[in-house]
Amino acid sequence: MTDVAMAAGVSQTTVSLVLNDAYGARLSIHTRERVIAAAERLGYRLVKRGAADPSEAGATAIGFVVNEISTDPWCAIAMDGARELAWEHGLTISAAVTRGDAEMEEAVLAQMAAQPLLGLIYGTIHTRKIAPSRALYRIPTVLLNCYVADRSLPSVVPGEVAGGHTATRRLIRAGHCRIGYINGEALMDASLDRLKGYRQALASADLPFDPDLVRPGNWEPSAGYEQTLMLMRLVDPPTAIFCGNDLMALGCYEALRELNLRIPEDVSVMGYDDREIAQFTHPPLTTVLLPHFEMGAQAAEYIIDHAATPKARPLQLKIECPLVERSSVGPAVDGGAE
Repeated sequence: MTDVAMAAGVSQTTVSLVLNDAYGARLSIHTRERVIAAAERLGYRLVKRGAADPSEAGATAIGFVVNEISTDPWCAIAMDGARELAWEHGLTISAAVTRGDAEMEEAVLAQMAAQPLLGLIYGTIHTRKIAPSRALYRIPTVLLNCYVADRSLPSVVPGEVAGGHTATRRLIRAGHCRIGYINGEALMDASLDRLKGYRQALASADLPFDPDLVRPGNWEPSAGYEQTLMLMRLVDPPTAIFCGNDLMALGCYEALRELNLRIPEDVSVMGYDDREIAQFTHPPLTTVLLPHFEMGAQAAEYIIDHAATPKARPLQLKIECPLVERSSVGPAVDGGAE
């Protein structure tokens, strides 16, 4: 799989997901075809292990504990990624949801520790720093979408700074110099990091940072709507708007339509997350993928690779947030930057 990954220019996990027909993964047809072609060229054949024999393999499951799974799709998508990768190795997933209840969490972790698990994935719905329970140190644990300040536990998180840079850079490449940014809730890791990526992209292109172009949001469509109206009232309004998530982009679309502005002919719009609805907007929304499926798969792979021989220094893996090209970004009307 390593050889196939190198030949196809993708990660080993991506190779695994493609060859295992994991169609829950948000991989493009082009990526799938490239992996399959590389595997055929190298003569690689995947041997699927199927269910393991508990009497021979010992632990046959990986624990998966999260604080939420129904209020947003992210934890469920991450669990799918972990499930697909675990099953490739003959393992299943044992899942529990704590709803942020500290007493319930302690009970769940105690129950998990009593099971013959290979390891535990502990996740949160929002990317954030946590104060880990002592129980997480009693079993090989990987943190998913969260981290501890002293890096005493390995963690898998999205590369949000790079994601914000990718989104902004795409707009700059289209010639936009005046790029509005509607941020998420203040002080959340995702908001801070995506804004940092936005500013870095501007600096890399020698474009000045204009605080008037950055508007506070709250991840909801209403914020996208209201802040888009504010941006377009500026004396020198933006020719492109980067919304901190796809839901705010929906509100942005509505505001631009009210102003009789076309997307992308008059104003380009960039989203972030790649929610299901992004492909059904008019026009379909160009966005950045929040890679929870890949993150879940990487967390499971880390446990499988390191449960028996943990790394001396736990790692923090940052997973790429790739651009998803659709139709909401076009060239700047006035030419703009290179």
